[in-house]
Amino acid sequence: MVKQGAFLSLIALFICLTCTHSVWAEEGGETPLSDMPWQHALAMHGAPKYSEGFDHIDYTNPDAPKGGTLKEAVVGSYDTLNHHIIMGEMAKGLALTSDRLMHRVWDEPFTLYGLVAEKIKISPDRQKILFKLNENARFHDGTPMTASDVKFSYEAYRDHGHPVRRRVYGLIENVTILNPQEILFEFGEGYDQESALILAIMPVLPKHYWQDKDITQTTLEPPLGSGPYRIKSFDTGREITYERVKDYWAKDLPVNRGLYNFDEIKYVYYRDTDIALEAFKAGETNLRREYDISAWKTAYSQSPRFETGAYIKKMYAHHRPEKIRAFIFNTRRAQFRDVRVRKALSLGFHFDHLNQLFFDDAFHRTESYFANSELAHQNNQDITPFHYPDSLTSSDQRQNLRQAKNLLKQAGYIIEDGTLVDAETKEPFRFEILLHSSNDEKIALYYKETLRRLGIDAQIRTVDSAQFTGRLDQFDYDVVLYQWVNSLSPGAEQINYWGSAAARRNGSRNYAGVQNKQVDDLALSISSAKTREGLVRQTQKLDRLLMEEYYSMPLWYLGADMIAHDKALKSTDFVPMYGTVLESWWREDE
Repeated sequence: MVKQGAFLSLIALFICLTCTHSVWAEEGGETPLSDMPWQHALAMHGAPKYSEGFDHIDYTNPDAPKGGTLKEAVVGSYDTLNHHIIMGEMAKGLALTSDRLMHRVWDEPFTLYGLVAEKIKISPDRQKILFKLNENARFHDGTPMTASDVKFSYEAYRDHGHPVRRRVYGLIENVTILNPQEILFEFGEGYDQESALILAIMPVLPKHYWQDKDITQTTLEPPLGSGPYRIKSFDTGREITYERVKDYWAKDLPVNRGLYNFDEIKYVYYRDTDIALEAFKAGETNLRREYDISAWKTAYSQSPRFETGAYIKKMYAHHRPEKIRAFIFNTRRAQFRDVRVRKALSLGFHFDHLNQLFFDDAFHRTESYFANSELAHQNNQDITPFHYPDSLTSSDQRQNLRQAKNLLKQAGYIIEDGTLVDAETKEPFRFEILLHSSNDEKIALYYKETLRRLGIDAQIRTVDSAQFTGRLDQFDYDVVLYQWVNSLSPGAEQINYWGSAAARRNGSRNYAGVQNKQVDDLALSISSAKTREGLVRQTQKLDRLLMEEYYSMPLWYLGADMIAHDKALKSTDFVPMYGTVLESWWREDE
């Protein structure tokens, strides 16, 4: 006779097996997910570059020696060690302490390889994705990573994470833990081709650490991690040092072989970039990314360490979309809602003259939100290219200002006593330009002078990083000099950059306040593209529309990374399409 307890256990097991079968089955007679082969990688489009069993990524040196310290400068400050939420100013480098389900490589547009999740199965329509966790995956306290941690992480990011994650994770309809090493996610209505990849790059949080803590709060207690580095020491707002985890569970995986070679990585915080540069020249830091072409050309040679060959300068060319630094018009403000006004303000910026005056013609003008890549609309022969008019000579500048004045007149503004005013209310047209770096002041001042010729009194306000972040998140500005970053595989982030819903959500990156149905449709179509060709084409269309609407005035790009570093720091000769990867560098003393 079967005892009652045993009988109930059998019933429970039967129910569990029945539920599992229903979860795994595919509709329409397609192959059940359970019968599909495990995959080692997931590409946004096409096949992964590296086949199963590969040894290492091409931009790494698997024989790189371990040791030494990488020291970089950071301008600003920080007030939290919690990088899982958007609250506070987080310390640089925290991503090194957490492992993700899958690892992204930088010599493919968007391809992921196994890390915490060593294998996956995914349905042809990408509506379901099954992760199989590596049984060796461990947090830094030795606790194994399980499917329960993955589910906890998903719920935490869905409820409290970055807006892009919240939007995508909110589309997940079912989460099923099949066993401690396998977890199945099923998307509901609204998901797209990229949704599964965004889920797959999710960091895995330790449930046993966070379940009795408030993950929504900033903290200066180093959280438990799982990545190649852990926090060794920190002085709040001044510096933070990470140490390499010698027994890191994933150090020998193919995706990590040749990465994370420094024993320590240290970030030192400085008040401004000038002080940070002097610190590098004095040897207080040993690697510096430079963003100021004038400093690159003149400031480094004024250093005894440079003259003795202690450090070198090198430009690393790349093929990723350049960072879009721009004067961004906040269309939530009534005065910037008319495209004619935004175009007029753009015509008042004489880039060619400024490029020659300040930068010795080193830059290209940014005329695309995906400049320097195949995604720029200028690469599509079926699209009329957008170009700003020339502005080098006085004649060019006068012509542009005449056109700007005509556009402002059409928009209802006139000049009275040298001041641009609303033709009906007589209110002066004034606005503030918000900056967060003193290095940008000369650009803003140059722009202010040309705006004066249009009768516009533009005020310049430079604030510290904490104030700037706060005002940016609240959209508390008229015009802000800031940036967007695009990848070679744009997707869901475009909704956050340009979507109408994001315009009304504090903390989003729709800094311009764009609310345009055509923009919404194009942004959505990018992440749902089934082929690389389709993605490129839709991105180019979005790019052209954004440029012709003058939501911002993009500045310039170089097409290369400027890096100065101690001679002992080395990298491979192969530079991936996204640019050099510092995690692959190492120290090699002569």
